[in-house]
Amino acid sequence: MISFLLNNWYLALVALVSGGFLLWPVIKGGAGGAAAVGTAEAVRLMNREKAVLIDVSEPAEYAAAHAGGARNVPFGQLEAANNKALPSNKALPVVLVCPSGARASRAVALLKKAGYENVKTLSGGLAAWREANLPVEKSAAA
Repeated sequence: MISFLLNNWYLALVALVSGGFLLWPVIKGGAGGAAAVGTAEAVRLMNREKAVLIDVSEPAEYAAAHAGGARNVPFGQLEAANNKALPSNKALPVVLVCPSGARASRAVALLKKAGYENVKTLSGGLAAWREANLPVEKSAAA
């Protein structure tokens, strides 16, 4: 075993590096390094730090049900220049939500790339919001 590793050190190095790349997101804090907050922390951020709640669902999903006070910016429109629904102050905390939390996790990277400093996802998405008995709204278009 030792002689194999010595003769094939580069294979061992490749295995260690690839393992490190696989573990990096877990070490950094979840899927893709996206920081997730629970519903209580999201409400605290909204009340005390003026966090903006952004729902990255499609318009039809948003109309059917969304967290109270959330702005709708569909995932596909996050990169659009001059998006008026996003806060102009990029230092404000932004909490992203979608029905399950998967799209919101992917959206973190897009907003960080756009210069937003404090972007988090709502752990569990809209389902967790409902489970915490927080207000859920429906749009007239639903």
